[in-house]
Amino acid sequence: MATTNFTFESARGHSLSGALESGSGSVRAYALFAHCFSCSKTSLAAVRVSRALAGRGVAVLRFDFSGMGQSEGEFGNGLSADVQDINAACRAMEADGKAVQLLIGHSFGGAAVLEAAHDLSTVRAVATIGAPFQAAHVLKHASRGEPEVSDRLAVTVGDKTVGLSETFVADAERHDPSMRIANLRKALLVLHSPIDSVVSVENAGQIFLAARHPKSFISLNQADHLLLKAADADYVASCIDTWATRYLG
Repeated sequence: MATTNFTFESARGHSLSGALESGSGSVRAYALFAHCFSCSKTSLAAVRVSRALAGRGVAVLRFDFSGMGQSEGEFGNGLSADVQDINAACRAMEADGKAVQLLIGHSFGGAAVLEAAHDLSTVRAVATIGAPFQAAHVLKHASRGEPEVSDRLAVTVGDKTVGLSETFVADAERHDPSMRIANLRKALLVLHSPIDSVVSVENAGQIFLAARHPKSFISLNQADHLLLKAADADYVASCIDTWATRYLG
């Protein structure tokens, strides 16, 4: 297994940090992994799923959104900003001769890849893991008055708290994914745990019903939202790999 640094520039001119996972054999396709809301490219889910797929011949770029992990910029400016980061990552990969055919989004990253896929002609398939139907879902975890984020809206997921700008809140509240998902024109795989306590499984149902075929749903029985168990991440990777084989070149 090989992990190489992959740094690229965002639409706002910031340096974004990525890691490209490749297996020991030949690469048959390239994918991108968009991490969960308060996570980074080093989250257990991002690393384990990416490496498991790489071992199956699908090289994966996992990267830090602006202002997260080792990336420059400011986090919490809205779904649109995350979509721009995904587009920038895919453009950089294509320029390097590694056109992305598969988008994988975990939690809020799932909402982002569903939006970004429309503008990416090389992408043939999209997989979401524990994704919310609407971006505003994240505001359910918000509270005011946290000292470490001062004038920002604090959102805590797991053991991490981040601050959201008013731009993020406005962006999330006007997000209506129904028509975007209906007109995705990519193969879609929705993975969700029925016991997810952060993003309820009803969100998966809304995404699935809004989408047109080809679409598939896989229940991640007994898995937690962050895929903290290695066995759950490996299962997700094997499901995505088997499903995506039909759609990837």
